Amino acid sequence: MIRVLARPSESPSMVNVDWDDDPCPLCDRRDEEIVLEAPDPTPSPESPALRFAVVKCKSCGMIYTNPRPSPESIGQFYPVDYRPHRRPRKMRQANDRPSFWGKITGRRVPERAGTLNWIGQGRLLDFGCGGGSYLKRMADLGWQVTGLDAAVGAVREVQEKLGLRALVGSLPHPELEPKSFDVITMWHSLEHVHRPLEILREAHSLLVPGGQLIVACPNIQSWSFRNFGPSWFGLDLPRHLTHFSPDTLKSMLEASGFQVEKVRMIRHSDWLRSSAKLAVRQGTAAPWQKPLRWKPLAKMVAWLNYVRGGSDCIMEVACRP
Repeated sequence: MIRVLARPSESPSMVNVDWDDDPCPLCDRRDEEIVLEAPDPTPSPESPALRFAVVKCKSCGMIYTNPRPSPESIGQFYPVDYRPHRRPRKMRQANDRPSFWGKITGRRVPERAGTLNWIGQGRLLDFGCGGGSYLKRMADLGWQVTGLDAAVGAVREVQEKLGLRALVGSLPHPELEPKSFDVITMWHSLEHVHRPLEILREAHSLLVPGGQLIVACPNIQSWSFRNFGPSWFGLDLPRHLTHFSPDTLKSMLEASGFQVEKVRMIRHSDWLRSSAKLAVRQGTAAPWQKPLRWKPLAKMVAWLNYVRGGSDCIMEVACRP
């Protein structure tokens, strides 16, 4: 068993953390090797910094955090003001469209607005809906939307502030019927769950035949991970439990019954800047990494990574045959 390295702490909350030592989330084998150990980049006085092991399955190549806090314990590692659970100050409008240059350079807007090939409006489930900005955008376009998130506060915000349907929990969910959605989206949420294969199989059952699934997540094969390692912003231990590459995400989608139609890179220059800032804060930054905190340089390097197929994030579009 790989042990978690912890700093000495007087915090009683950490004494009660339960740890899961799990097999590979893709092939269910126990044949892993250590890739790295890294600390929680956002420790709090209630949850002081621990170091977590990231391992790679020798059988299928999947990379995952192991051991990891159990489903009952993981909640204490999410700060109260966790950014994905907050609504943005400025909500993107339904008629916003990505610019031509935005499409060429792999900006985030087409990741969400330009991928749905569904004809007309349909029924959409956003798994891990967070503050609900994407739900609101799609509702304004005429879609029948449902949000699902484990964060009670985020769901309440979506219900009360946006007036949209949102449920607390995960998949399977008792209020969701088989074949009741045309599209399911998972924007940076699949890497947070303990059993991603089970989640994807349930998503498969919720889609109508021909329905579409869109998954976006950090890319463990990115240039940033290779160069920043434990300081890579997309690592986010222990909240990110499974660390996908384009190949392992495709393998898991296919193991869940999906047919993968599209694989693409998504550029995040702000992630590159955040990685550089984190490396400086942790005292591990090489001299050449420090200038990447400068936005124009980060944008240029992020674009080069996008062109070379090594962006920080990946998106895969799949369908239920």
